[in-house]
Amino acid sequence: MRARKQFDVLGLGCAAVDDILYVDEYPPADAKVHVRRRERHCGGLTATALVAAARLGAKCAFAGTLGFDEDSEFVIETLRRERMNVDHVVRRRDAGPVISTIIVDEQRGTRNIFASIEQSRGADPKRPSRAVIESTRVLFVDYFGVEGNLRAAKVARAAGVAIVSDLERTKLTGMNELIALIDHPIFSRRAAAELTGTENPAKAVVDLWNDARDTVVVTCGEQGAWFVSRDQRQPKHVSAFKVKAIDTTGCGDVFHGAYAAALAQGMDAEQRIRFASATAALKATRHGGQSGIPSRAEVQKFLRAAT
Repeated sequence: MRARKQFDVLGLGCAAVDDILYVDEYPPADAKVHVRRRERHCGGLTATALVAAARLGAKCAFAGTLGFDEDSEFVIETLRRERMNVDHVVRRRDAGPVISTIIVDEQRGTRNIFASIEQSRGADPKRPSRAVIESTRVLFVDYFGVEGNLRAAKVARAAGVAIVSDLERTKLTGMNELIALIDHPIFSRRAAAELTGTENPAKAVVDLWNDARDTVVVTCGEQGAWFVSRDQRQPKHVSAFKVKAIDTTGCGDVFHGAYAAALAQGMDAEQRIRFASATAALKATRHGGQSGIPSRAEVQKFLRAAT
């Protein structure tokens, strides 16, 4: 008997507190720069992906590891405001979120990230329970807490739960086993090249494909994305939407979260990627990481205008 689905997307892994500094342009060494604006937001691979999915209409839960410190409370309260379930967050006194300082170059619309990851534990090795994992439509994992993500992925695959991943680092212990379990891996062009040895994303998606997968995606920023799937065995390109980017903070995480939401909502592979690309493009036109994530209605309006 199939478990009742409580969640559309359940996320394990990284949450962060991002201090974002906006400058006219990123400075050279030994320069003194005027900060135009300073903001504090919740961020992180999994947390931002989940906020994107929630804004797009998915019922989401975060079950990563946090502490009892002020920064952890900031993350939890932010996720609650996004109507996210945080009942399964693991709390440990030696844990906390990633702490990041992000410098946004407003002239170019680019950003540099300086992250402290010492307290980040990611997915717990024993929690959430098997029942919680089985009660979601999509499990979202990253590379924080590989042991915990691996355990959850095994449970999900046995239960027929789809797994979407954001794996920026591919050389960690246990990562090969984790990657083998993921049926919806989404890789950056750099990560795909690390795994396959080719800089050609069209070839990389083919090399990363196997019959245990549903869809493999390689993202290439403003150059769009390549994918193969069960229904599309030849590599196919999906163009990026042309927008005037003012802040790319979190765009990759937003793409992943939008893809997970679209998957939970039953879209096919190309629809998922186009939907995710549109969501990330809209986010790039706005300041902030999670604060710039659009709603489902905004994404649908953008897609209609682009058709």
